[in-house]
Amino acid sequence: MSAQTAVSPTPLELLAPARDAATAIAAIDCGADAVYMGGPHHGARAAAGNSIDDIRRVCEYAHRYRGKVYVTFNTLIYEDELQACRTAVRELYNAGVDALIVQDMALLNMDIPPIALHASTQCDTRTPAKARFLQDVGMSCIVLPREMTLDEIRAVRAVTTVPLEGFVHGALCVCYSGDCRASLVGGGRSANRGECAQICRLPYNLVDDKGNVIVADRHLLSLRDMNRLDHLREMADAGIQSFKIEGRLKDRNYVMSTVTAYSQALDAICRIAPDRYCRASAGRVTESAPTDLSKTFNRGYTSYFLTNTQPQAGTLGSHLTPKFAGERIGRVRSVNGKTVIVDTACELHNGDGLCFFGVDGRFTGFRINRAEGTRLTLNSPVAGLRPGLELFRNYDKAFDDLCTAARPRRVIDVDFELRPTPTGFAVEVSDSRGCRVTVAVDCEHQTARTPQTAARRDIMGRLGDTIYNMVNLTDNLGDMFVPAKVLTAARRQALEALDRAAAATRIIAYRRPKEAGARYVSDELTFHDNVANSVAEGFYRERGVQKVQRALEVDQSPLKDGAEVEVMTCRYCLRRELGACLKTADADRLPRRLFLHSTTGTMRPLRLHFDCANCRMHLFTSKP
Repeated sequence: MSAQTAVSPTPLELLAPARDAATAIAAIDCGADAVYMGGPHHGARAAAGNSIDDIRRVCEYAHRYRGKVYVTFNTLIYEDELQACRTAVRELYNAGVDALIVQDMALLNMDIPPIALHASTQCDTRTPAKARFLQDVGMSCIVLPREMTLDEIRAVRAVTTVPLEGFVHGALCVCYSGDCRASLVGGGRSANRGECAQICRLPYNLVDDKGNVIVADRHLLSLRDMNRLDHLREMADAGIQSFKIEGRLKDRNYVMSTVTAYSQALDAICRIAPDRYCRASAGRVTESAPTDLSKTFNRGYTSYFLTNTQPQAGTLGSHLTPKFAGERIGRVRSVNGKTVIVDTACELHNGDGLCFFGVDGRFTGFRINRAEGTRLTLNSPVAGLRPGLELFRNYDKAFDDLCTAARPRRVIDVDFELRPTPTGFAVEVSDSRGCRVTVAVDCEHQTARTPQTAARRDIMGRLGDTIYNMVNLTDNLGDMFVPAKVLTAARRQALEALDRAAAATRIIAYRRPKEAGARYVSDELTFHDNVANSVAEGFYRERGVQKVQRALEVDQSPLKDGAEVEVMTCRYCLRRELGACLKTADADRLPRRLFLHSTTGTMRPLRLHFDCANCRMHLFTSKP
């Protein structure tokens, strides 16, 4: 019988968004194994940049828990920006950043430090072949499209060995990330440059080829938010190792609540299957933030395509509003100027935000000035508010106050041992990160007049101003007397040595080496492949590509003379969402040729093309 090799548990990483250093640190405190944040430039959220000094501060904090910090560097790089990008990458590397999340392949051919690179979801990795290519050319992690099913994730896992990252919570783009040009063509703001104008959240009329309005003034491309809290084990079993929460523009309270909820869920998986899974970082959260995800910003929830390539009609879209409507609380009973009586079983509070959809479908919000049971006093009368309307609460003041007041604490558990030495005593401390240090202290041996065990336990356990929490103390000093200040200084020295040991033993992941002979999945690139500079073009040509069309951001020749171009590719299908899938008997509920007309005049008409063979929807338009 041959001996079997023990298999280590797979580390599961909860990856949290951070708009700034304070949010990043709060996410780590709440249980995130890693955070991702924007750098000074070239992040896909132009409004969420951070200084090198702030990023360095986050790295120093996260690394104490074996946490990681990833910086989004996932926009296209223009030719005249290459040198600035080289400099920025060097600064981020020196600041301690663990990896860059990237879109532009130029970074794989640039003279930069050996920092790990993660293939952003902006790379639009829809096939196992492309995922394998990205691994072979040096990517250390691949961020998969939100649209992938569990079976498709398994297919990617079957041909790759690097960690796979999947989104689990937050806003959904209607288009495959990296392949959306609606904002660029419609208004000159490129999503691939971090300037998305959120064309998909606008109201549209659905119009047939004769100009008849089929559906009026609805947010027909606006999707609900993702929530996969109940599917984490399935995703882990399929091959996902990093579970990503979307939201680099979200505030601290949102991040704390979502991170806490998902961290607790991953902890449960690791407790149930400790031989298969463990957490990717160290530490234990002792004080948590509130976790009611119905009260954090969302447009309604969906697991998207994770378990079904053809979800039921009406389950993906947020057509009435792209805003947060919140939880249903009841109906309006009466309205008298600023006084409103409601039928509700919910406890309402001064400062709560309520909203409703008027008889014309218009979404309107207002704030409660004073709540006395079901009697509400507003600051002023609200137009359109009338008896019978359903009310929603999209701002719960009491819940928000709980989040604001929350001070989550994350600790590293330590064990101390005290033992005598010929010249004094020694303090040995070991922790949950696997670090162990010993500090020897010279002092005169004296015999105590009273028992010392309880006093020494009290002194060694005074760790409130540190990240450490004492679990066990093995006290072998017997009746030896050690002055309190000597023992306090020894404890401090031991923890400082433990900090140094943790820093010295932290494993740094460097860039994966490139596989010789790795060839791209096609020998021709179009503007859909987002090549914006000569270095990226050279990268592809080295890997077998013969023909390269540059990105629309730098070459708009496909838009000349009012030519129509594809601006979105969507797995979401409007026909299916409205109950008129062309593959079903209900197809005739809608005309065959359909267009979206912006009711705000922001976009030129969008022509819808339904690719039923591949179950995709394509949107075409021309430049104004």
